[in-house]
Amino acid sequence: MRKPSFIKKSLVGLGAAIGLCLSGALTAADTIKVGILHSLSGTMAISETTLKDTMLMLIDEQNKKGGVLGKQLEVVVVDPASDWPLFAEKARELIEKEKVAVVFGCWTSVSRKSVLPVFEELNGLLFYPVQYEGEESSKNVFYTGAAPNQQAIPAVDYLLKEVGVKRWVLAGTDYVYPRTTNKILEAYLKHKGVAEKDIMISYTSFGHSDWQSIVADIKKFGAEGKKTAVVSTINGDANVPFYKELANQGISAEDIPVIAFSVGEEELSGIDTKPLVGHLAAWNYFMSVDDPANEAFIETWHKFIKDEKRVTNDPMEGHYIGFKLWVKAVEKAGSTETDKVRKAIIGLETPNLTGGKAKMLKNHHITKPVLIGEIQEDGQFEVVWQTEKEIPGDPWSKSSSGSK
Repeated sequence: MRKPSFIKKSLVGLGAAIGLCLSGALTAADTIKVGILHSLSGTMAISETTLKDTMLMLIDEQNKKGGVLGKQLEVVVVDPASDWPLFAEKARELIEKEKVAVVFGCWTSVSRKSVLPVFEELNGLLFYPVQYEGEESSKNVFYTGAAPNQQAIPAVDYLLKEVGVKRWVLAGTDYVYPRTTNKILEAYLKHKGVAEKDIMISYTSFGHSDWQSIVADIKKFGAEGKKTAVVSTINGDANVPFYKELANQGISAEDIPVIAFSVGEEELSGIDTKPLVGHLAAWNYFMSVDDPANEAFIETWHKFIKDEKRVTNDPMEGHYIGFKLWVKAVEKAGSTETDKVRKAIIGLETPNLTGGKAKMLKNHHITKPVLIGEIQEDGQFEVVWQTEKEIPGDPWSKSSSGSK
């Protein structure tokens, strides 16, 4: 009599185990996995953690609306730890092991370059939210940050036409984004008639802190009677001693203005902004923009993050736009399958946070306004110039021989 009882218990146990497995399978089938590929440790964590939090907020909002295609979105967060080769490894893990439908991530161009072959090999989808140097086109990447013609070129045009700049210092951190951007800008300036002797190019390492000799060279370069400006692709915490040294050597924003492509609200948060006041930055979004959509976004962000001092910035808007367009494309396609979503997303539009609309173009870039902001003492920007309409993103520059 014991044997049947034992068998019965075993069958019950087996049935329960099968039930749990089926339950897990059903749960997995009832969700859509979304990958987040941002550094949560290492040198880039200060910038990228905010983008991870932005994605968590957007996904939480979408799930409260019922998810996508009747399914809840399941977040899969990985930490590539500011290690460029590790980005590729983590991207492969998200696509092959976790089976995510889409990935939102990367910040630096070198991290994007690292994961690009993985997304192309495995036919995954990456939404990249940060301004970059262009010179790239992939069917597996959607670029929701600015291409050069949506930040670098308009910034130079502003300085040429509105400020009357004649001499140019192209100062950057020594890696792919500044070098490629400056290559494009140097060609563009020469195309505009600027002589080679009126262009000074300087590169420094990540975290560079001793700016005395470089700033002295900039001061000397600008002392020849022609209006001089610095176009800065200096990245990260090296900006703080750079601006301090400008002030130490008596260089004001009126004397030699700096227009930065990598200094935003997040970078200014918590530092002494006095040496930076009056200098400029070029972006497609500023937290200070007076628009109902932006006000709602900031309110939602503060409520989600539970800290009213936390700022918003341009790459956050990049993720906001990218996520909204991805949701629309999935709903239009009725599927999360890469090829179907890629086809469905072209031509779709969604409101941006500055009062206009972002449209996904055939080249996987979007339409964006360009704004020039002046740094204020409170770490915010006052918009001093902006384009009349959105500019279609173009990764290729007519003045660059490689692009041509």
